[in-house]
Order: sequence, then structure tokens, then C-alpha cells
Amino acid sequence: MKRIIKKAAVIGSGVMGSGIACHLANIGLEVLLLDIVPKELTADEEKKGLTLESKVVRNKIAQMHLTNALKSKPSPIYSQAFASRITIGNTEDDLEKIKDCDWVLEVVIERLDIKKSVFEQIEKYRKPGTLITSNTSGIPMHMMTEGRSEDFQKHFCGTHFFNPPRYLQLFEIIPGPKTDPEVLSFFQNYASKFLGKTPVLCKDTPGFIGNRIGVYSMAMIMQLTQEIGLSIEEADTLTGSILSRPKTGTFKLGDLVGLDTAFNVTKGLKENCPKDSMIQEIKDSKVLNFLIENKFLGDKTNKGFYYKETDKEGNTNRFALDLNTLEYRPLERNNITVVELAKQAGGTSKKLGVLLADKGKEGTLIRKHFASLFAYVSQRVPEITDTFYPIDDAMRTGYAWKYGPFETWDLIGLEKGIELVESEGYHVAEWVKELQASGAKGFYKLENGRKLFYNQNSKKYENIPGQESLIILNNIRSTNKVWGNSESSLIDLGDGIVNLEFHSKMNTIGGGVLAGLNKAIEIAEKDFKGLVIGNEGTNFSVGANLGMIFMMAIEQDYEELNMAIKMFQDTTMRMRYSAIPVISAPHGMTLGGGCEISLHADRVVAAAETYIGLVEFGVGLLPGGGGSKEMAIRASDLYQKNDVELNILQEHFLTIAMAKVSTSAYEAYDLNILQKGKDVVVINKDRQIAEAKKWALLMADAGYTQPVKRKDIKVLGRQALGMFLVGTDSMEAGNYISEHDKKIANKLAYVMAGGDLSEATLVTEQYLLDLEREAFLSLCGERKTLERIQYMLTKGKPLRN
Repeated sequence: MKRIIKKAAVIGSGVMGSGIACHLANIGLEVLLLDIVPKELTADEEKKGLTLESKVVRNKIAQMHLTNALKSKPSPIYSQAFASRITIGNTEDDLEKIKDCDWVLEVVIERLDIKKSVFEQIEKYRKPGTLITSNTSGIPMHMMTEGRSEDFQKHFCGTHFFNPPRYLQLFEIIPGPKTDPEVLSFFQNYASKFLGKTPVLCKDTPGFIGNRIGVYSMAMIMQLTQEIGLSIEEADTLTGSILSRPKTGTFKLGDLVGLDTAFNVTKGLKENCPKDSMIQEIKDSKVLNFLIENKFLGDKTNKGFYYKETDKEGNTNRFALDLNTLEYRPLERNNITVVELAKQAGGTSKKLGVLLADKGKEGTLIRKHFASLFAYVSQRVPEITDTFYPIDDAMRTGYAWKYGPFETWDLIGLEKGIELVESEGYHVAEWVKELQASGAKGFYKLENGRKLFYNQNSKKYENIPGQESLIILNNIRSTNKVWGNSESSLIDLGDGIVNLEFHSKMNTIGGGVLAGLNKAIEIAEKDFKGLVIGNEGTNFSVGANLGMIFMMAIEQDYEELNMAIKMFQDTTMRMRYSAIPVISAPHGMTLGGGCEISLHADRVVAAAETYIGLVEFGVGLLPGGGGSKEMAIRASDLYQKNDVELNILQEHFLTIAMAKVSTSAYEAYDLNILQKGKDVVVINKDRQIAEAKKWALLMADAGYTQPVKRKDIKVLGRQALGMFLVGTDSMEAGNYISEHDKKIANKLAYVMAGGDLSEATLVTEQYLLDLEREAFLSLCGERKTLERIQYMLTKGKPLRN
């Protein structure tokens, strides 16, 4: 049965409800957001003459929650304009409107009696066949549908988003006892293709998958930290980014999600999983009890394991809880020797080897953590999931671990992992022993570009479902590599399309990446139909190699610096005028030079979570890889007869001068960094490379023709230059910008105005590139620019001087 979702209703507008409503609006749905009617008026409402029957009062709870959500950072919505897709209301006056909805989501308080009451009301108005789901994080599905009709139960299941719904990919799907398999199949496809999520089919067990494993892991680390005698800062350093997990570590993560939430979920698991011996062995935490009793619930109360305060002098002082005395003390920022050694070891597998081999307290925590985690996840199959790989999916996408537990086990080694578990007094499930006895080396293996998992039911390796619609570079890199150097690799995607990926530090753009871009175009023009520029790193690219620019500028090697800038410009121009279509696939941070690469592609296929912008002003420079030129061109292309052309140019000038960075790919349209009608956005980043390949093929097969170089760019000369110079004078006089800010802005103004021309003139791209390069070079000779670059390199943040 074909099913289309056009309109959804969200019942319950709290943090999760409003967040889910915003994300549904993100993907283009019309959303009805409802909450209860307040029982009493505020003093302000009484003064205004409002009553409990006033519409603004009756809808105020939903309105308040939505307003707060839209103000929050990071934002739950791709663009503030998308909020117009959400209509607010209340459950007494507006519940009947769900008859027009295709999907109704319940997101009310975690109480069974309230949820059942809500479902009873929903059934009065829903039309047959309407999907009904609950966002519960732990209440069993079968309890919620008692007394509901056959049609209701057939179309009901759990759809558990993780908070914040926009950013965390996990989407747990939990069937009820009578859920139609077609409904489950629909949500698996819809979550991946439309919601941008990783769907994980769970069993109707306490905590489902993500919280069952995640809360156990968190509780054990907290317990081990105290038993071993480590501080919370040390534990967070050991269980954070060094393990390829969020840099918050464990205790800071607890503060972030809410200690009451962690406490209640742990308590709920102990109550509802009497046969789970490992959950039952988690000890009652005096520390957590102390925090809960004092309402120190983490970030939501501004105090938890950590807190900060500002003193009379305006200094921010940070404190951490001493686990022994239960008193707060100044935060300690001590380097841990074994962590520093692990950082130098190489890849994650080698880092883990260093940590596990440590003989001190730090190594003890790591060994005991992994031993208990590996034992626990192995024993949960098939209790919470028929096969193991959904556990990895859940922990990667719900808890932002780069590697799930079984993937981490593979990095350590199957046999070493079993030895570790047994050495700490735990045991692995029998199916893991069978896998070991078969001679297998791991839980996963690569075969013909596909990642296979060991299915303990069939006792053989099988394809992970859903991979057929994805292109995962990690799976094909070893077999499909066409060419590579130390900073980039060219990989055959099949069907005549190749992909260039960067693998320099943070995907910065230096000589190796630029050489790779040129070589990729050369090879693609000769042997392939098209080129995609994309990677699977955390970020597409954080920009040019600042360290290299700084060294050349300090040594005043301006000839070499000029050549480096020209090489960057020539490379982006070669992209623009290649004989094959070039598709850029940015995601995450796409800054400075990374943005310039995307600006020169034939088409951009951006992940929704793309934070893109020209940020060179922050280090005392202007875009030098064609970015300044390109924004001048985009302004010129928007000029229409009788337009106020200066206003259009000014908007593009400010995009650079204010170092604007989009908070989503959709915001990049507003900055004209992405172009409507040309560039596209992909909600699910996992599908991005495959989608970019489709566009490259489409353009190639449609008869792609090499573009003709532009000679028709309209620049406004002195008219624009005068406007900009007056503006920067005023900004400096008002102390909004520094003298050096003004100097950089004036250089950019000169480039985007096309120089000191007496009238509007048509120029070539090369003319603007020469102006851009000259301005960039001159700024590299400024002491204050060098100070800004050095500050960014050493402190990681911009300097205003």
C-alpha cells in the first residue's frame, strides 16, 4: 500500500514535542502542535482582561513551548521561515483536526494513565488507517493500546526520537502486539528517506535498545570511577573523544541530558528487568542520590556534576563535584599521560591498544568498562534485538559514538575482547563463543564493497539491510581506489563516476588536496563521466591550511605565497570549467576554502546539517580561492532592470564581511551560497554520496557541455566603492569595528566593486581573481593579520585587534 504523509499532529508540546514538530516542519510537513488548556490565569492575563475562554490563553502552553524551542540554540529548525508550517492549538478545541492528519504522534508525559487517556480521545477523531505512534522512551507498547480498536492497534507503534530530534539520527521503531508489518516497513523507509534518520527496529522490552545499552554503560562508568578512585574530570577525559565518543565524556553527558532522567531510567530498568543480572548488579549511587535530593539536575538547573559561576570581576569560574566529599571544588584540567600517548598512537584501534595496556587507574577504568560493556551487549541478543548490529546503529546514532560496541570489539579483536571480558569476571553469550569457534575474526567483514554482519540465527555472514541504497566510502575504499596521495583519494563509485575524498587533518586544504583536485579532474576527463567531491569525515573541510599560510607570511616569502594562492584559484576555476560535471557534497563545517570549493561546483548536493560560510575575515583575510570573486558574480547575476543594484551587492559583501555561516543547508540559500533551483539538500547524510552520484550521472547523460568562461560580469566601480568606504568609516567611528577590520573590509570592497572604475563595467572572472589575489597578499603582510592567524592557530578562536 502506498502511503504519503502530508500533515502530522504532535500531541504534547514540551521539549521533545516541540522539537519533533520543528523537525517535521523541516522536511516540509504541515504540523498541528497541541497541548492542554491551562487551569488558571496569570496576573498579567487578568490585567489584560483575558479569560480562560480566550483563545490566546487556551493555546498558550503550546505557543510558549514552540516559541522557546525556536529561540533555543542549537536551533531545532533549519530555517525560521519553516515555523510557519506549524499551527498551534489545544487538545480540547482542536483535537478533532487530527481527522485531516496522516500521522498522529503522542509526546505527552511518561505516565501510562495519561497516555491511555490521550489515545482514547484520539480514537474519537482519527480516520481509519491513520498512523498513530508514541514517543515513549520506555513504556511497553502493549500496555498503551489496551481497549483500543483493531484498526487503531493495527496502525499503532512506538517511534522514539532521541533529543534533540533534529540532530540525533536514531529513530527506534517498536511494534505493538498487533502492529501491521506494513506499518513497520513504512516507518523504516520513511525514517531513512524523509526524516534523515537511522531506523532501528526494536523489541518491546524496557528501555528498547538505545537507552538499555546507553544507560547501563553510563551507570557502570560512574560506578567504576568512584570504585577506582578517579575524579569526574579524569573519567570524562578517558571516556570522551579519545574513545571516538562525544567530548563531554560520561559525567558531563549526564549533566547535559538531565540527571533526573538518567536516575529515573536506571531505576526503571532495575524495576522492569528483574532477570537482567548485570543491571541488578548496578549499585545504588550515593552521589547521584545527593544530586537528586538537592535538585542539582545538571544543565537544566545550572548545577550537577559540574557548574560555573561568574564572579564580581566578570570572570567565569568552573567547579566540579568531589565524589568522596560531595563538595564542589575548582575544575581540574590535568593532562592524563596515557591519553596523550594514545593520541600519538595513530588510528582508533591503536589508541585503544595503548589505553587497554596502561597499568594505572586509567587503564583499569578502560578495561573494566569495555569488559562489562562487551559482556552486556552480547547477552542482550536476542532479548532486545534478533541480531546484534541494531545495537551498534543505536549507539552510534542515539549516543553519537563513532563506533558501536561490537564495532569497537572488532577494533580490539574478537579474541582479545573475549579474553578481556573473562579476565574481569564476566562472560560472553554463547553465540559469541560459536563465532570464535568458527575461526571468524570479527562480528563484521567487508565483501564486494558491502559490510556483512554475523547472523547468529543462520550462523553465517549476511548483508546489512538498507545498504543497497547507500554508497559508503569506507566499504569500497580498499577495492575501488583509482589514485591517491597523502591528503586525498580518488575512488570509483561505479557507472563512470569517481569520488575525491580529503583525508588531511580536519580536511584542511593544502597542497596535497589541491593536487588531488587537479589530478581527479584530469583522470575524470580522460576516463570517467563525472566527479563527486565528498567524504565521510566529521566535517567536509574547515578551510585552507592556515599554518602553511602563516609560515610563508612570517618568512615574507610572498612569491611562494602568491603561487599558492594562484594554485588555489586555478584549481577552483578548473573545477568550474572542466569537461565533466563536478558535484560537491558538503556536510558539517564547510568553511573558508571548503566553501569556495562548493561555490565552484556545477551543483552542490548538501547534507541538511551543513554549516557553510566564508569566514576568512576572522583571521584578518578575505576569501582568496575565488570566493570574493564568486560572490561578486552572484550579485551581478541577480541584477535586474531598475533594481537597486547596490543593495544586492551590499548583501553579498556583508556575507563575507560578517563571516556569516549558515546553521543549516537551507540557511545557505538565504546567503546565496547555495542557489535555489540548482543546488539540492539531502536530509539523510548517509544517502549523500549516492545522491551526488545520481546528479553527476544525470548531468553527464543529459549531454554536459564544458562551460564558456565568463566575460559578462557587471561591476559597479566607484559608485559601489564609495558606498562601502562611507559605510566602513561610519562603522569605525561608531566603534563597531576596529581599524584593522576597516582595512580588511575596504580591501574586499575594492575587489567586489571591481576596483576604482569610473562607471559600471563588464569584466572577466580573471580580472576579479587578480584583484582578489592582490588584496589577499597585501593582507598577509599586515602585522595584525598575522596576530589573528597565530591566535586562531594557538587558541582556536578569532582575535579582534
